[in-house]
Amino acid sequence: MKELLIILMTAVLVNNYVLVRFLGICPFLGVSKKLNQAVGMGVAVTFVMLMATAATYPIYTYLLVPNGLEYMRTIVFILVIAALVQLVEIILKRYIPALHKSLGIYLPLITTNCAVLGVTINNINDGYSFIQSMVSSLGCGLGFLLAMVLFAGVRSRLEEADPPEAFKGLPITLVSASIVALSFMGFNGIIEGIFGA
Repeated sequence: MKELLIILMTAVLVNNYVLVRFLGICPFLGVSKKLNQAVGMGVAVTFVMLMATAATYPIYTYLLVPNGLEYMRTIVFILVIAALVQLVEIILKRYIPALHKSLGIYLPLITTNCAVLGVTINNINDGYSFIQSMVSSLGCGLGFLLAMVLFAGVRSRLEEADPPEAFKGLPITLVSASIVALSFMGFNGIIEGIFGA
C-alpha cells in the first residue's frame, strides 16, 4: 500500500507531466483560460489516461511481447488512445454539449497529447505491474488536472494585472507557467521526507 501511495504522490507532484516533464503543454496553455474549461479538460485527460493504460497494458503484455512485436507499441498505443478520445468526444457531445463546445479543437487533440502516450509508455518502461500502472496513470491524470486548475487561477489573476508592454499576452503567460513549474520542484524533497523514497 505504501508503494502505491508513493507512486501516486510522485506522479501528481514530483513527476507532474505538465510542470516537470513538460508533456501536454498545448492543452495546458490553450484551455487554462477559464476554470470550468480547465477542469473539463483535466477530467477528460485523466479518464483517457486511465482507460488507455487499462487497454494498452494487457495488449502489450499479452499480445505484443509474446509475439515479439514490442516495436509496434507506439503505433498500437496511439490507435488505442485515438479510439478512446473519440469515445470521450461522443459522450461529451451527447451529454455535456456546453463543455464539448468550450473545449473545441483541444478535445480531439488529446489524441496527440504526448502526456497520454508518455504515461502508457513510461508505465511499461518503469516495469510497473497492472495495478501500479493504473495508480501511476491516475496520479498523472490528477497531476494534469491540478496543473490545469492552478494555472487557470494564475491566468485569471493575470487578466487583472498590467504587465509591461513587452510582456503582454504570451510572454507573461510563459513566465507565469515557468514560475508555477518551479514551485513543483520543492515537492521532491517533501515526498522524500515523508516516505523516505
